[in-house]
Amino acid sequence: MNRDVIITCAVTGAGNTVGKSPYVPYTPKAIADDAIAAARAGAAVVHIHVRDPETGDPSRAVSLYRETVSRIRDSGVDVVLNLTAGMGGDLVIDADDPLKPVDGTDLVNALERLPHVEELLPDICTLDCGSLNFGEGNQLYVSTPDMLRTGAKRVQELGVKPELEIFDTGQLWFASTMVAEGLIDAPPLFQLCMGIPYGAPADPGVLAAMVNLLPAGANFASFAIGRDQLPWVAQSMLQGGHVRVGLEDNLYLARGVKATNEQLTERAVQIVQDLGASVATPDRAREILGLRERAGV
Repeated sequence: MNRDVIITCAVTGAGNTVGKSPYVPYTPKAIADDAIAAARAGAAVVHIHVRDPETGDPSRAVSLYRETVSRIRDSGVDVVLNLTAGMGGDLVIDADDPLKPVDGTDLVNALERLPHVEELLPDICTLDCGSLNFGEGNQLYVSTPDMLRTGAKRVQELGVKPELEIFDTGQLWFASTMVAEGLIDAPPLFQLCMGIPYGAPADPGVLAAMVNLLPAGANFASFAIGRDQLPWVAQSMLQGGHVRVGLEDNLYLARGVKATNEQLTERAVQIVQDLGASVATPDRAREILGLRERAGV
């Protein structure tokens, strides 16, 4: 069991959740405010996506990342910044003409997924470590080995810690291959993402198997979506990992009770402490994860 637990709050994500809860933030100010509130509640790390402030749709606009990150950094609240670099991997095909992309496609190369990381130099950015049938219908997430090696090399050059997002066992195999190839600096950081259709199911046995496959010396966190999110805090801790909560993955505090990011973080803190563990501070998280210091950032 992990007794020194880093809590990440994933504050908004890119899913179709705006309108499903009044608490899902989608403007730069709202996203930053939620990140700051989560940090004050005990999150050592905040995981940031941005959205179009008019529509709430997911966005890759560097200007939106710039405003959001500036608001968090200017707040004076200490928190580790984790920016997604997974946007730009969406492919939706026409079932009758599979070579024809349709509405919803946002597919760019590896380096075009990184301009906000290049400019803002967060502590951490994500690398989604493989392609996946994403839910029902004809949507795929595309992240090929060549794309991932290109992205990992550039992130390494920038001195940003990649969080290796793992949605299934084959992705874990490939991410471990990148570690062995020297594309990921020690200690590697894995995020085991459970319950996303159709990746690894949110099953404790599957989690245990994935943990057993991690390379030596790796740090890992794990989360599950929906109603499994809060119980999974305990599951991940018991397997020796860190934890993630937030409105990216779950909208509810209890059955029928819509949550805020602050409330989900507070509940995670309670679970960690009830199990006899300590909640890591941002400085402690930096130490555990081996984050680099960057002057002027």
